[in-house]
Amino acid sequence: MSDRVADPRLTDAAGTCHEPATGVVRIVSLVPSITELLFSLGLEDKIVGRTGFCIHPKGPVRRVPKVGGTKTVDVAKIRKLGPTHLIVNIDENPRPVVDELAEFVPNILVTHPIEPDDNLKLYRLVGGVFGREGRAEELCETFAEELALTREAGARLERENVVYLIWKSPWMSVARDTYISRMLSLVGWDTVPGQAHSRYPSVDFTPQLMQDVRHVFLSTEPYSFRERHIGAVRDELPPQCHPGISLIDGGMTSWYGSRAIEGVRYLRELRATLSD
Repeated sequence: MSDRVADPRLTDAAGTCHEPATGVVRIVSLVPSITELLFSLGLEDKIVGRTGFCIHPKGPVRRVPKVGGTKTVDVAKIRKLGPTHLIVNIDENPRPVVDELAEFVPNILVTHPIEPDDNLKLYRLVGGVFGREGRAEELCETFAEELALTREAGARLERENVVYLIWKSPWMSVARDTYISRMLSLVGWDTVPGQAHSRYPSVDFTPQLMQDVRHVFLSTEPYSFRERHIGAVRDELPPQCHPGISLIDGGMTSWYGSRAIEGVRYLRELRATLSD
């Protein structure tokens, strides 16, 4: 039995404390934002598989073989790649698929950021497991600085209710216990409905829901909303409700990891623009 003291920085969202990786390291990432983080940590030569939704950083990521989608992975292809480590996310990857992969992948890192601050833990977990502690701390410092600036700016602003749409047919939004909602909260935007039975509830544009809403955001992902959808939303609003309606970059609000540094800055600047 090892007498090594567990390092809390290397404990993942499932409560598993990981050992620092040694020897040959082969990583398959089933989480788009963490694939980008791996590149930011300088681990590109260790990545042997990624999903088709792992599209950043543009260019370099294309050399990494695809293994399917986040929810529909090709188990046989992953087996052939011989990964030593698999990185998954509680929201994005189905538990039965992860359990099947765990039968032959020795190390499964489970992630589940739900607060902007969770990015600090994420940097240290991934950086610590794969020997990139120094680079991880650099990311932590940069993110902490941007986060502080964004919180400071948000504290000076009036809080506003917003609807954040991620899907249509039916219209779907985000509950307040999601990473997206808590990112928006940094700049004083509170998502509605305030109470929801699921983390991604369907919504109807009723007078009760919309009465205090100042803005409706149409996210560019996971549904690819475009300018033409703004009119469709406006047509369904109660006649007495006239919120602002605009697109919002879903990557900046929903991608944790290294993208979150740019994300908190983006939200700070967007709120300032819409408050002018």
